Amino acid sequence: MGVVDASFGQPMKEEESAAIPFAGGLLQHGYQCGMLWGAALAAGAQAYRIFGAGPQAETAAVLAAEKQVAAFQKRAHHIHCADIIEMQWQAVSQPGFGRQVLKFFLKGGPLLCFRLAAQYAPAAREAIERVYSDPDLNCAPQTPASCASMVARKMGASDQHVVMAAGFAGGIGLSGGACGALGAAIWLRSLKRTPSERGPVEMADPEAQRVFEAFLTYSDYAIECQEIVGRKFEQVGDHAAYLRAGGCARIIEGLGTLD
Repeated sequence: MGVVDASFGQPMKEEESAAIPFAGGLLQHGYQCGMLWGAALAAGAQAYRIFGAGPQAETAAVLAAEKQVAAFQKRAHHIHCADIIEMQWQAVSQPGFGRQVLKFFLKGGPLLCFRLAAQYAPAAREAIERVYSDPDLNCAPQTPASCASMVARKMGASDQHVVMAAGFAGGIGLSGGACGALGAAIWLRSLKRTPSERGPVEMADPEAQRVFEAFLTYSDYAIECQEIVGRKFEQVGDHAAYLRAGGCARIIEGLGTLD
C-alpha cells in the first residue's frame, strides 16, 4: 500500500500503519496476501481523489481491485498467504510461533515476499490507472457497490475511508476470499488507534481479534466470501444486486454496529 500511495505522490501513513493486521493473510490466518488488501486500499484512495464519494468511486475501486488480484495471481500463482509461503502461521501466543518464524526465515520467506512486493507494486498501480482511465467507467456505477463500504458507513467512517474499503468487496475484488466486510471492520478499528497504541509491527492486535471472533458468530463460522454466499460474484452488478436483496445483512449490521 505504501509503495503504491507514494507512486501517486500521496503517502497515507496512518492508513498504511492501520493495514498491518492484514499481514500474514488477515491476522496471520493465511488468507489473501496482505499485499492485496493494501493494494485495494491504495486503489480506493485514488478512486476517491478522482471520482469523489459515491457509487461511481466505489465501483471503480472494486474493478481496480479485481484487476489487481489477477495481476498478483499471475506473479505469485496463488492469492493466499499460506499457499505462497507454503506454511500456515500459528498465533503469536502459541509456543511454536518462534520456531515457525525461524523456519520462515531459513526458507527465504522474507526475500520471497520482498521480491514479490517489488514486482507487484508497479502492476498494482498499472491496474488502477487502466481501470480509472476507461471511458466506459462513467456508465457503470452500481449501488450499493460494496459490502465493505456499507460496513464502513455504519461505523461512521469518512467518505474517503468508505471508498478506500470498497475494493475489499466479495473477498477483495470479488475473488471469493476472506470476507471484505470483515477486512474493512478490522482496518477501521485499527485506524482509530494511534500508531503508538498499535505498535510498530502489531499483526496480532487484540481489538482486531475481537472483531474477528464477533464476525464468526455473524457468519455462522464461515470466513471466505464464496463459502458465506455459496458462490463467487461474477461482476459488480451481481454483487450489488445481492446486497440490495439483503445479502449478508447480518454480517454488515453486526460489524457496523459492534461496540
